[in-house]
Amino acid sequence: MIPGARLSAAIEVLADMEARKRPASEALKDWGLAHRFAGSSDRAAIGNLIFDALRCRASSAYAMGDDSPRALILRTLVSSWKETPEAVAALADGSRHVPQPLSTDELAGLKREIAPDAPAHISGDYPEWLAPEFQRAFGARAAEEGAALAMRAAIDLRANTLKASRDKVLKALRRLDAAPTPHSPLGVRIAQGPGGGRSPHVEAEPGHGKGWYEVQDEGSQLATLLSGASPRQQVIDLCAGAGGKTLGLAAAMENTGQLYAYDSDRMRLRPIFERLKRAGVRNAQVLAAGEADGLGALAGKMDRVVIDAPCTGSGVWRRRPDAKWRLKPDMLQARLAEQRAVLDQGAVLVKPGGRLAYITCSVLPQENRDQVDAFLTRTPEFRLVPWPELWRAALSAPPLPSADGSGETLLMTPLSHGTDGFYVAVLERAR
Repeated sequence: MIPGARLSAAIEVLADMEARKRPASEALKDWGLAHRFAGSSDRAAIGNLIFDALRCRASSAYAMGDDSPRALILRTLVSSWKETPEAVAALADGSRHVPQPLSTDELAGLKREIAPDAPAHISGDYPEWLAPEFQRAFGARAAEEGAALAMRAAIDLRANTLKASRDKVLKALRRLDAAPTPHSPLGVRIAQGPGGGRSPHVEAEPGHGKGWYEVQDEGSQLATLLSGASPRQQVIDLCAGAGGKTLGLAAAMENTGQLYAYDSDRMRLRPIFERLKRAGVRNAQVLAAGEADGLGALAGKMDRVVIDAPCTGSGVWRRRPDAKWRLKPDMLQARLAEQRAVLDQGAVLVKPGGRLAYITCSVLPQENRDQVDAFLTRTPEFRLVPWPELWRAALSAPPLPSADGSGETLLMTPLSHGTDGFYVAVLERAR
């Protein structure tokens, strides 16, 4: 496909998403099935253009004075792909399968800079209704933190120390320019450049099939390490999902002790079995999904309870930008109720002197510190363990300040730590 035809396709798919209110992945899949002549490089370029348009939707619409799919895609070529307005105008010449020529207003929009006094939610590319939450979390840096959440993310991997060292993984992936992550001693990072190029398919590499590594953001790796799971402990991953943190916990425990994996949704839990086998995990027991009664036998016996809580996912907007604009206040309220329930469920499992790690991939205070404070009020036998103490015990890299300035709980963000947005609070039960 010629570049102008890719441009038309991106506008078409984005319009379909908006008209039918569906995720980008579904719309792109259907478009590919209906246009089988498009090669893998074409599909990658179209997908990248759509996701970049979604990342910066607010600022693009503001600059263009128009939030139509055409306006957003055109602006993305300039703001994210670094094309000149003149180059974009040359692509849209109105020929067959190519967008119609730019209007005078569209060309002006492509040349327009975002004013320094633009509202923070515009400069930061997040929904306006979340502006108070971003202000609470980040203060004067709200727009900067939001803008960092609107950038493309690198591909992060966690070396599975049950089967391979980080150096071994780096060597296996050297042709992809893999490099160590700055904070996690297990992390490997593959940078992503701008434009329409395809991302490397790291799960198709031999090392992944051998269980040497798993795809996992560095922030998620750090959250797992800060939980303090270690050999010969009794540990439960209470919201295990597909098992990303379960695998990391098993490696931290060196395949000793007893690790339990539980999730209320059996469909989320289904992939964990294959992943455990590939990773060489032998100390994990997967509990029946949704059968909370099965947790009763573990009450008061766990050294560590890890809660990767259900949340809005605001911390992973770099990877799921369409979810940013689908998020609504009622969805946030539903997640808050789920978080309260799972915190209370997890507290019962912690033994005296044991710890509960509350983790979200969110940057919103309502889902983070507000939940922790409310839990401490309900459950006064727990106390917060300051995160710098946990960092020094688990990691050799020097800690960076929490993005929200807290000395008790840790908020990691793309701007402050180069990770996805992750929140970690570790609470200890009194002996």
